[in-house]
Amino acid sequence: MRTRTAPETGTSEGAIHDDEIYDDEIHDDDIHDLIGIGIGPFGLGLAALADPLPDVDAVFVDQADGFSWHPGLMIEGTTLQVPFLADLVTMADPTSPYSFLAFLKQTGRLYPFYIRESFYPLRSEYDEYCRWVAAQLDCLRWRRRAVAVQEEGDHLLVTVAVLDAAGEVIGCEHLRGRHLALAVGTAPYLPPALAELIPSAGGASAGAAPTPALHSADYLRRKDELLAAGSVTVVGSGQSAAEIYRDLLQEGEADGLRVDWVTRSPRFFPMEYTKLTLEMTSPEYTDLHRSLPEGARDRLAREQRALHKGISADLIDEIHELLYRLSSGGREVPSTLLTGAAVRAARRDLATSQIVLDLEHPLTGSNAEHRTGAVVAATGYRPRSTDLLAPLGDRIRRDEAGRLDVTRDYTVDREERIHVLGGEEHTHGVTAPDLGFGAWRASVILAALAGREPYPIERRIAFQTFGLPAAR
Repeated sequence: MRTRTAPETGTSEGAIHDDEIYDDEIHDDDIHDLIGIGIGPFGLGLAALADPLPDVDAVFVDQADGFSWHPGLMIEGTTLQVPFLADLVTMADPTSPYSFLAFLKQTGRLYPFYIRESFYPLRSEYDEYCRWVAAQLDCLRWRRRAVAVQEEGDHLLVTVAVLDAAGEVIGCEHLRGRHLALAVGTAPYLPPALAELIPSAGGASAGAAPTPALHSADYLRRKDELLAAGSVTVVGSGQSAAEIYRDLLQEGEADGLRVDWVTRSPRFFPMEYTKLTLEMTSPEYTDLHRSLPEGARDRLAREQRALHKGISADLIDEIHELLYRLSSGGREVPSTLLTGAAVRAARRDLATSQIVLDLEHPLTGSNAEHRTGAVVAATGYRPRSTDLLAPLGDRIRRDEAGRLDVTRDYTVDREERIHVLGGEEHTHGVTAPDLGFGAWRASVILAALAGREPYPIERRIAFQTFGLPAAR
């Protein structure tokens, strides 16, 4: 049970109202070389690589209390889908004191990890590692929500709301920097059919509904409600959907919990993990992808879902083995798996305290009602808003769809000083969300700041050629 990519859920960006700005404003008179907004894995990795550089003064802000990576999905035993080398820093600097191996050494787990003979860290272990790194960096400022970026002379002015422990605004801070790194990450996404059923995806609910409905980001926090619901339907086809389905089916076995799995995808597809396919997470493929017209890039994004949005083959096999075991002795498995089934509408039936999903099977043209005691929407994430850049107007490049038009070197402004980390999948393809490519991108950004390459940048890593080779 693994995860390869990293939607950055710890972010610092949002709206602020005039009455939220207090007279007690904090003015940081320093002009920093870099201001980072958002401290998920990509922002934290950039901070860790910037920390040892004497010619880069950086500060990073995030609205969270501290680092936390997908707390709702820390299911027991789940692992990353990338090797430990894809930590925050190693692919840029194998000697860094902030590497995963350094973390294991300091915590006394290096030899157990070696004896374990698996390249894939536990997901909970990766979160602990990131928190270990964050605790050592003085450049991180928590409970800070960036709300606006403006030009002020030859530098950028970032307005930051200062938050208390409850998330309420208690002050305002102004930061000035020559460069900005935007790593605001992604937010839980709900398709329109489920949006009214689950009004606050990824956020705390006002109270437990009699028929629980939640985004997978909230899974562990509300797992007990699901186990008590009698029946649960998981909607989605990716790794999170598979992990939650397996976890509920296994834990609910003793109590007779029914767990159904519905996806509009034509099959439960595995993530492609062959070596020549993995070479697509390379500078060479990124060069090709970025050079394509916008429409071609969008088409490829749909076609390449199996490269990073599928299910690990091991987990698919484990689920089949679990279903096989549950069916032994002629028992009926308390589960239905539906592929190619789209949820067109959803509602609560107050008379029965159930949720009703209206399903359509486009291939057959058939429709059906599906009733369940609870719903988990494992429907993925979408990039967060970048409205904080609005004061910069047309100095920010956007494509025809209104998305940030990110250059090959990860900038979005004419002056090439506003950098994007992880929000460029529509321009750069499969490397954007990949944990293993984060340190490479950070190396490019730090080279732009420093006017040198503090960390050597590999420009060719693949055996294959993407596109036609140059004439000889």
